[in-house]
Amino acid sequence: MNRNDLIKRCLVFDDAVETYPFKDKTYGEYAVLRHKSNGKWFGLVFYLNEKLCLNLKCNPVDSAILRDEYKFITPAWHMNKVHWIMIDVNKCPVDLLDALIEASFNLTAPKRKRK
Repeated sequence: MNRNDLIKRCLVFDDAVETYPFKDKTYGEYAVLRHKSNGKWFGLVFYLNEKLCLNLKCNPVDSAILRDEYKFITPAWHMNKVHWIMIDVNKCPVDLLDALIEASFNLTAPKRKRK
């Protein structure tokens, strides 16, 4: 999978948008995936040591289980290590990748008010 394919997988949600907030040339290719409505990040797409990586929000219990079960899931690079995971995208099965993207999107979604 390439970077553009990965970003497309993350933009399947109505409230999802791709942004490039880093002005520094070093971070110019870092795509931040966020909610249009609340601005919260749910993903970060980047290359690390020539590997395509994706940081995703994850609840701490699931994060620990996923890191123990899969070698291609590690604590997130440059993010909170308890609440974020990093995935080596090309080693992750697509169905698991899609499920983790959706879970991250849902964790950061705007809270709905009760009527």
